[in-house]
Amino acid sequence: MGDHDEQTCGDGQDGRGGPGDRAPEIEAVVTLEIRVTDWPALRAAGHRAVNGLRFEGADPERQRAAMAAEVDEGPQGALNVLLDPEQLLEGIPGVELLGGALTTRPADAFEPDFAELFPLDLPPAAAPGEGWLLTPRTACLLYEQLSALADAGYDDVEEYGGAPVAPGEEHEWAVLGRLPRLTWKQDAAWRRRMARAFDDLAGDLADGRWPQPRCPAEEMALHLALADAAAALEDEPDHIAELMDGLPAHPFDYDWTACRAFFPRDHDILLLGEPGADGIEDPDSEANRELGLGDLRPPAWFTAFADAEPRDPDRGFRR
Repeated sequence: MGDHDEQTCGDGQDGRGGPGDRAPEIEAVVTLEIRVTDWPALRAAGHRAVNGLRFEGADPERQRAAMAAEVDEGPQGALNVLLDPEQLLEGIPGVELLGGALTTRPADAFEPDFAELFPLDLPPAAAPGEGWLLTPRTACLLYEQLSALADAGYDDVEEYGGAPVAPGEEHEWAVLGRLPRLTWKQDAAWRRRMARAFDDLAGDLADGRWPQPRCPAEEMALHLALADAAAALEDEPDHIAELMDGLPAHPFDYDWTACRAFFPRDHDILLLGEPGADGIEDPDSEANRELGLGDLRPPAWFTAFADAEPRDPDRGFRR
């Protein structure tokens, strides 16, 4: 018993690291699920981190400029800088970084827990749908369609930029060719905002809120997503079954009629795609005044409705 205080943990790994001891090597895996809530603030933090780094080798300023450009590319680029393994270990005594790599991936790799976000035991009086509930399966499918349409919108911008949609070629576009013709000549900036409208509604669902449009662009986005969700049930039954695995079933599942009744303010935006609707988007036109449509010209699509809370103007873009 008298020798007990001199014993180690068997292989010298008692934390003291005496001569001849073999220092332990540890592989640490950290998984972070991150939602970007303020892209300008994240970008600023990324630039501060870049400015605080010391670059070595040939042309350090060129290296700094390249890393700053990576930050400007989007949230993933900024996080690649801010979550650098060497930076994460800085200030931790007694460890040495032997190697490491950081991989980020788009947020759609993480699925919200719709069963928790939209519980089926919610009393009817607590729901805004007069006894109707948005079920986990309906929310999940609608979220998937909104996210897919957002991706399609960004894909169109990357491929076509501000090139106009040519009549007869609209089916070659991923999604923007499905919009009314009056939008076909909008520039790339307008189109990115349209893609973001799908993301904004998907974000509402991911936060446990009903996807209730706050501007004309979001109303159009919602109508497209509802149409695609209904089509997916018919065209992709195996995929839908896999997607819904683990989510509880309910009689209100996939009630698109109720969704169209409770989510959008109205269906006026759909009139823009009707034959003979040219000019109806102009609030000064006789047809517009008769129907009380308001301004539905493309630049006004992102103006919040008078009774809706505007989106954060600094929320940035996913892509």
